[in-house]
Amino acid sequence: MTLHPLLAGRWSARGYDPAAEIAPEQLEAILEAGRWAPTGGGVQPVRYLVGLRGDATFTGIVDGLKRGNQSWTPAAAALVVLCTTDQPDEPKMHDYGAVDVGLAAGQMIIQAQAEGWNAHPIGGFRTELLTERFNIPAGTRPLLTLAIGRIADALTVDPDIAERDRRPRTRLPLAEVTYADTWGTPLGSGGTFGLPEVAE
Repeated sequence: MTLHPLLAGRWSARGYDPAAEIAPEQLEAILEAGRWAPTGGGVQPVRYLVGLRGDATFTGIVDGLKRGNQSWTPAAAALVVLCTTDQPDEPKMHDYGAVDVGLAAGQMIIQAQAEGWNAHPIGGFRTELLTERFNIPAGTRPLLTLAIGRIADALTVDPDIAERDRRPRTRLPLAEVTYADTWGTPLGSGGTFGLPEVAE
């Protein structure tokens, strides 16, 4: 089985080209991909805070990131904070809002890939700083930041960043994460979908 090339080629880079500028129509296409993602109950709770390298919004988002992410994100062409509803008293809607952010981010990442860019999801930021800096209202929570950049030649980026980008991208085998009949029984142990049996 082969994945679609856009999925197979996706990875979360850090070594971005600090001179690369994203065209407005490319950024708009990435944002539209998020806007058209599935949304629970048609509520559409996701909102986008968008900064382009060099503007005040971009600088404010970088300032709100945790230190490790501040080392490489300034080279991104754009930073997008995905926000959603904060409704802890309504667990169902609270969860739906988080799911919607994930769906939107996934589509944005693939659209970025299609446009020739790389998108790196970031969970390491300080919510209170972003909330204060951008006057994010009560009932809304920043949940994910997306860095969008053009991958640079590894020889031109910080060696530590280049080393992290060279690490192989791995995932658990499908047989370890897919179950059938009962939890823990690998899908494929009975030949389902032709997946290999798991070795003892």
